Amino acid sequence: MSGLALHSTVPKAFSGDCAITARSIETDIPARLDALTWNSFHSRVIVALGITWILDGLEVTLAGSLSGALKHSAVMQFTNIDVGIANSAYLSGAVIGAVGFGWLTDRIGRRKLFFITLALYLVATAATSLSWSVASYSIFRFFTGAGIGGEYTAINSTIQELVPARYRGRTDIIVNGSFWIGAAMGAVSAILLLDPSVIDPEIGWRLAFFTGAILGLIVLIMRLWIPESPRWLMIHGRPDEANKIVADIERDAGVRPGLSFPKIKLTMRAHTPLHDVVETLFVNYRRNSLVGLSLMVAQAFFYNAIFFTFALVLGDFFGVPPDNVGWYILPFAAGNFLGPLLLGPLFDVVGRRKMIAFTYAISGLLLIISGYLFSIDVLSARSQTISWMIIFFFASPAASAAYLTVSETFPLEVRALAIALFYAIGTAIGGIAGPTLFGALIDTGSRMSVFAGYLFGSTLMIVAAAIAWKFGVDAERRSLESIARPLAASD
Repeated sequence: MSGLALHSTVPKAFSGDCAITARSIETDIPARLDALTWNSFHSRVIVALGITWILDGLEVTLAGSLSGALKHSAVMQFTNIDVGIANSAYLSGAVIGAVGFGWLTDRIGRRKLFFITLALYLVATAATSLSWSVASYSIFRFFTGAGIGGEYTAINSTIQELVPARYRGRTDIIVNGSFWIGAAMGAVSAILLLDPSVIDPEIGWRLAFFTGAILGLIVLIMRLWIPESPRWLMIHGRPDEANKIVADIERDAGVRPGLSFPKIKLTMRAHTPLHDVVETLFVNYRRNSLVGLSLMVAQAFFYNAIFFTFALVLGDFFGVPPDNVGWYILPFAAGNFLGPLLLGPLFDVVGRRKMIAFTYAISGLLLIISGYLFSIDVLSARSQTISWMIIFFFASPAASAAYLTVSETFPLEVRALAIALFYAIGTAIGGIAGPTLFGALIDTGSRMSVFAGYLFGSTLMIVAAAIAWKFGVDAERRSLESIARPLAASD
């Protein structure tokens, strides 16, 4: 009989500032979730939660595509440095939002947080459309980023904990790659809304941001039926709720009741003390932390530095007008989505460690070649876009694999916070500095200066590839509990 067995309750034991109810259970919930075949429940989860990356892609692309319009705006009058600062404000918000909401996600649950973070995104991106100065625009972008950063932690945790082990790698890679569906939507929006023959560009860029708020409102409604993570519930003293959710999923999937599955023994707790979190991340799992941090830093600089200044490079070095930038982003976005779609399954078949090392290394090497050709001025706007399309065919699944690695190689109790911390540190080091640095390099008008920035990004990717190859975990087709044993697990 599948389900769980409760053991007698003993007095509360105190650990740090946390009172832990020492009530143990034996449960087969993780095994039952991993035994499921893909069904309509998983598809609905991916659509309702995975659309977060579409929203992020829309936001980032709009920011990049609209930078030219903001520079030409009679009201905003942005400089290249202003564009970099505003984009860094967005990433700063994402960093702070990720850490704050990541801590809350592990403490109060996944479901509550993905409503709170989406609501923040909705309000902030709508407010961005009403900006009246560089300062107001940057502040609203900061809060938009905070909402998206919080989304990363809650959504990645939930998807990892609901998707069966044999599908987890490709699902996470493709879902993260759906960022580029949003990027394509942002590009099309920019093409239409920055065309002077269609609408006044001063109004167009504002409407472009407002489209993100409308999309977010639709997603908010779609999420109403998504359940809390059963894995989170079983540890946090709510095993009956967890068992009911899994039973409902099994019934909808046509699973025959009464099957026997392996069980795991857990000691339920209200939440995990902070000193346990620190010890887990930086002592017991320090090798996994090194891998996760290196992957996050490298991909954050590589992506944010290049993509946030995409329109500036096309405009300043190739003379592409702002209203035409979207046409160049479309093929770029196509390469970025095709990479995860076509290479994603290999992360489950060939293996995590091998594919991560390969995609990171090849991305870095290809950018060195492309950057050199750019520096000697032999590329046109079209050939530059084609080269970026090829590079990011590999870089896109590499970046997605960073989130996959962090979210599956740490125990359940600290999973969301681990995602948040390494995303925050990686983005702070690689992402916030990147756009501002590249904005300054582009402002010099020197191709060699920009090439130096490309070389730095490439070096980060190649070093991360070496670290992943040596210290990475072969997590393909394994249950989360076998990769990283829950802190609450008992013998």
